[in-house]
Formats: sequence, structure tokens, C-alpha cells
Amino acid sequence: MKSQNDKNLLAIPVLPLRDVVVYPFMVLPLFVGRERSIKALEVAMAADKQVLLITQKSAGEDQPKEEGLYQVGVLATILQLLKLPDGTVKVLIEGVKRAKIIRFLPNEPYFLADVGIIEDENIASRDIEILVRSLKSQFEQYVKLNRKIPTEILASVLAIEDGARLADTIAAHLTLKIDEKQKQLELIDLTKRLENLVGVMESEIDLLQVEKKIRGRVKRQMEKTQREYYLNEQMKAIQKELGELEEMPNEHESLSKKIEKAGMPQEAKNKCLAELNKLKMMSPMSAEATVSRNYLDWMLALPWKNRSRLRGKLSDAEKILEAEHYGLKEVKERIIEYLAVQKRVNKLKGPILCLVGPPGVGKTSLGQSIANATGRKFVRMSLGGIRDEAEIRGHRRTYIGAMPGKIIQKISKTDVCNPFFLLDEIDKMSMDFRGDPASALLEVLDPEQNHAFNDHYLEVDYDLSDVMFVATANTLEIPPPLLDRMEIIRIPGYTEDEKINIALRHLIPKQMELNGMKATEIELPKETVQYMVRYYTREAGVRNLEREISKILRKVVKEILMKTRSKKIRVDIEDLERYIGVRRYRYDMAEQKDQIGQVKGLAWTEVGGELLNIEAIVVPGKGKTTYTGQLGEVMQESIQAALTVVRSRASMMGIPKQTFDKYDLHIHVPEGATPKDGPSAGISMCTALVSVLTHIPVRADYAMTGEITLRGEVLPVGGLKEKLLAAHRGGIKSVIIPTENVKDLKEVPDNIKKDLDIKPVRWIDEVLTYALNGYPDRLPSKNKKIKSLIGASQKKVRKGDRVRAH
Repeated sequence: MKSQNDKNLLAIPVLPLRDVVVYPFMVLPLFVGRERSIKALEVAMAADKQVLLITQKSAGEDQPKEEGLYQVGVLATILQLLKLPDGTVKVLIEGVKRAKIIRFLPNEPYFLADVGIIEDENIASRDIEILVRSLKSQFEQYVKLNRKIPTEILASVLAIEDGARLADTIAAHLTLKIDEKQKQLELIDLTKRLENLVGVMESEIDLLQVEKKIRGRVKRQMEKTQREYYLNEQMKAIQKELGELEEMPNEHESLSKKIEKAGMPQEAKNKCLAELNKLKMMSPMSAEATVSRNYLDWMLALPWKNRSRLRGKLSDAEKILEAEHYGLKEVKERIIEYLAVQKRVNKLKGPILCLVGPPGVGKTSLGQSIANATGRKFVRMSLGGIRDEAEIRGHRRTYIGAMPGKIIQKISKTDVCNPFFLLDEIDKMSMDFRGDPASALLEVLDPEQNHAFNDHYLEVDYDLSDVMFVATANTLEIPPPLLDRMEIIRIPGYTEDEKINIALRHLIPKQMELNGMKATEIELPKETVQYMVRYYTREAGVRNLEREISKILRKVVKEILMKTRSKKIRVDIEDLERYIGVRRYRYDMAEQKDQIGQVKGLAWTEVGGELLNIEAIVVPGKGKTTYTGQLGEVMQESIQAALTVVRSRASMMGIPKQTFDKYDLHIHVPEGATPKDGPSAGISMCTALVSVLTHIPVRADYAMTGEITLRGEVLPVGGLKEKLLAAHRGGIKSVIIPTENVKDLKEVPDNIKKDLDIKPVRWIDEVLTYALNGYPDRLPSKNKKIKSLIGASQKKVRKGDRVRAH
């Protein structure tokens, strides 16, 4: 097609190519899949079957732009075009002449450009005949070295006399980079083109010669290795016949002696001897020999009979526990009981202990103390994030890189068969397509099964019954079958006194050692630590308290090194703001004044107990009830139950019937970003609703917990100890609990019960009497019925139910 802009130019469709440069006289098939390229081919077929083949600068671009294409290409003729079923097009093309893009023409469906034909220069040069002869000789040598080019091509190339055609044909058969091939295509001067190709051929021949030498050297080395192996095997056979083999050091004999001395059970011993016999028959160079040798190494590394000597005196173990941990009376008693029974019997098949508590209460460090008290070697395995069953039971030896499970690996490192094994974060395990590791742990933790634990890699039973397993968890979200095999010991959190003593006895000395400080350089009085506990931390454990102590010590170290302070530094309460910032929390929240519709509930969380503010308000409306604060389904149902209780007793409480039709109720639990759920806020919700509907304020120094029924009965709740600790931390004076939870007060420390006025209740009427300021005195006089009901209810409560803890 002649261009409209210039009669000497052709308007030709452009076909971009990836990873290939086409030369004149080349015939090759192309597979075209891009829509623009297919459109260009269709246009060319409809016209004169001519298309310009241009190579992309970047092969990774699916939709190249004009600047992403080289300027010089080959004008080609389409010999054949075939559309394939998958939408692509197979086209057979033949390069005709070099051509250059003068300019791209505006066109959307495909590339269209004005193209100028490039004619070869210096065709009649004297040097061409010499260069052609040299080039043919080099190509003949190249074909002999390069096995990828068929020898039939050599005859056809040597028959070419035309220098331009010869250069393009040879360049098409060379394995060069795209930019080098493009450079060869863009050379117009035939002499320069032939000279450049001669230079390229020389470098390619040099590379092929070096490659041939290396290939020959590797072949000779392999032949030598095979010959040596064959001769060595012959030598061993001859020596065995002569009886001289026994006098030489033998690795197989060494392994056999180790198996005899390992103290394995007969099953494991037979397995190892069978594996050793296989190893003797194998070539040392084979992969199977490596697998068998690794298996024997693991079996011999396991402690089959080595044992730690356990502590005999219970008094020594008790002293160690008391020295390393403050409080935790129940846990320490259980450990001493375990040791006492272990002293009486040879092998204890007792339940596995599981320490459950919020972060920072010392579960992992307590495990280290138990190991010290029992005299066992301590080994810890973190189960957080484990999803693969093979982490517990190991991989079968058929897999590449197979290894035993983590249980066997850890015991192998301790070198004793009765270590203390801490399974940390057992509630953080998960499952996916690779299996359920929690189910794999059933065999490990079941006292009736773990004497014959079968690891997939070992393929023999290993006795875990002498191992003392202790697990830790933040919550009881553990699969029920696994939970059934463990004895739960709760560590709910520490009281203020316990935190102060832990800081003075353990945290401060530990941080002083870590920060390189001496006792003569700093003093942290008890009053300062108490102030930090009250106003800088609010947690069940002591982890944040330890961070604050570390922060103080770091700043003191800096002052000492910068010589701003020379004497012993005493950190008083007034210095805390300079060292660790302003106070973060209010300690005594009970000093707030009474509010209408605002109740303090008690909640249990994974990190201990928490105070929960519950607010209710009445606004004009149409009787709609709204609740916010990211509440779960159970808590929403508690609100509905509480509202039903209030509506059923509305007339006795002096609440007009039309109130529920003319006003909207809105219940909100602050910290809306935190999800909340559970039934224990039932009486709190009911109290807030009664307060806002009767305009009677709620006592600010009261907190409460309990589930409510539609009849107004108060049902028991869980986590009472954690909730009472939270009330004590928050400065609450009185706590309302269900009567059936009185039995749980035995687990609560005496100093907590001493500071709290605990009021057991059975009916919502008693809750309202205690929590509402002036209830029922401020009720309308006509509602004598509810007053008499409350009086009768209080008389029914047993004397022992109403516990005043001081």
C-alpha cells in the first residue's frame, strides 16, 4: 500500500515479535495470539500479504507501545495463514527485505506505519569474497562443535554464493542475544555486516571449544570415580576372603556396637540391625544409603535409658518453688502432691497438668521452676501456629528431607528419657489440609497411650510415660478430647500485694542484672512500686509492670554514665512522671458520684477480669430498643430478657405503661471497638433499665455480675475470681454476685474478700435494693406490692448467703 504522505513510502501493518529477530530469506512459522497482531495479519491478507516484522525491546510487555519497538525490521510476505480452535493464528512468513519505520500512522485496531525499504550498500566490495570464504569456514567449524544444528543445514549454507544472503542465513542459525541479532540486522553496509558476523562467530567458537573441554573433563572424572568404586568393592571382597577386613576400622562395625550399647527395646534394636544390614549392601554414593544412615543416627541419638536423677526431698522442692515464685498456692500444692506420689510409685500415670491464665502471669517461668524443683531437664515446645500434624508425629521416610516430629527432636536434644516437657500455647494450635495437630497430641498426652508413642519417622514405639508433660494456655478454647486428658489449674492473675512482692523480689533484681546495675546505685521503694501498679498498669499479670521497671532502670543507667547523678539514685513517686511519663489509669473509680442509668458490670476476658460500664438512656420515640457497643448474640439476648423483666414489673415499679410506646431505649457498652459477649451482664442491663425508667441513680461504688431469667431469678456465672480481682483493682467497694457462686469464694484470696463487701442475691429485686440509691423508698407510695415483695425476698435469703467479707 502506497503511503498518502510520500509516494516512496509504504503504509504497512506492523507485527511486533517477542524473543525473535527475523532476517531476509528466512521462512518460519509464528503463532499469533494478541488481538492487535491478528488484526494486522487480517488486513495484510486482504491487501498485498505484506507485513513488517519488528522485534519488541522488552519481551514481557503484552501490549507494547510505539517506543517499545525497534525501528529496523524485515518486510515479510505471508505464505500461509491458519486460524486455530483456541483463537490463535498460525502464520507462515518469509522475510524479503530490510525496512525501517519512518513514522507510525494513527490507527487504533493495529500498528500501521510508513515504511522505507533499506537497500544493501558496498555489494561490489573486493573484501566480500574473502569474508564469504572465511565465514563459510567458520560456520563449518561451528556446526561441528554445536550439536544443536543439524548437519544437513551445513550443505545448504555452504552452497550460498550471495554474501548478503549468506550473512543473514548464518545469523539466523546462531544462538545470540536479541540485541546482538538486532544489531546485525541494522547493519546496512554489507562489508561491515560480514565483518561483524566473523567476529561473533570467532567468540562463539571459542566458547564452544571451552565447553567441549569441560564436558570431556567431567566425563573423565566420572569414569575415574566409577573405576575407583569398582576397584574398592573388589578390594573389600578380596580382604573379606583373606580375613583381613576385621583388622581394619569399619564404620558398620562401629554402628553395630552403638546399637548394642544404646539400651533399646528389642523391637527398636531389631529394626536398627535390619536397617544396618541394608546399609551394608548399598553403595555409599546412593541416596538410599543416606536415608538409612540418617535413620540410624536419629535412633542412636535418642535417650533410651539415660535418666535424670530426680529430687528425693519434698522440702527442697518446696523451697525452690517458694524462692522462685510468689503466691500461686494451689499450683505449688499440686506440684508437691505430684512429687509425693512419684516418690511412692515407680511410674506415675497421672493426668497432664495444664496451666491456664492470662498473658504475663508467669505460666512459662513456672514451668522452668517446676523443672528445677523436680530435678528434671527443661525442654519447651511452642505450639502457637502449628498446623501440620507432621510437626508432632514426624514425616514418613518416603518423603524427601523427612525428619522425626518435634517431640522426638526435643527429647533427643535433652539426652534423657525423663525430662520436663512444657507444651506452650496449646490453645494456639490450628488445623488445615495438612492435618489436625491437636488430634496428634492425644497420643502424647494420654497416660494410657504415651508409653507406646509411634513417630512416623522412627516406625517403632517410644516410651513417653517417664516424661513430665505440662501445658500452658491463655483460654480453654482447646478441643474437648484433648482437654479431657489434662488437669486444669487456673492462674487468674495477681492481687496488688502479690504484684508488689513479685516486683520487689523478682522483677527489680532481674532487670537490674539485665541492665548492668548494682544495688548500691538505685533504690525503688515499695511505695513507688505500689504507685506504679495502681496508676501505670492495669493487667492480670506483671509483664507491663516489668517493662515500666526496665524503662526506669535504663534512664537511670543513662544518667549514671553521663555523670549527671553520682550518688545512689532513689526513685520516689514524684520522680515517676519524669522517668515513665504521666499516669495512665485512675485507680479509685468508686469515688465517682452516682449516675442514673450507668451500671458497672464485671466481665471475663482472655487477659483477666475487666470492669464493664453499661449505660442506658430514654429518648422520645416509638418504643424502639437500640443497643450498641459491638455486642454478641448472647449479650443481645440478655438485654431482651432484662427488658422483659422490667416490662413485666413496670406497674409495681411505678413505670407508666405508655412509657414503652412513647419512648425509645438505648443501651450502650463503651469501647465500641471491642467485641463483647456472654450472659453475665443480665442483672447489670436490668439495673440500668430500671434506673433510667424510674430516675433512681445507681450507686457508683457497686459492681455486679449474674445472668437473669424472665422470672427475675439470678443464675450463676463463671470466672468469679478474675472478676473480683478486677473489681478490687478498680476501687469497687461492694460486689453483687449470684447466691450459687458463694462456693467459688474459697478460691478468692483473703485480702480481696476483706476489702470487698460481697452481696449474694437470688432475685433481681435484691439487686435493685442494693444497687439503686433510694430504692424502694423513692418508689411511688401506691406501689406497696413491690416493696413487700422485696422485703419478703430479703427474709428468704439465708444468713450465710449474704457474705460480708470483713
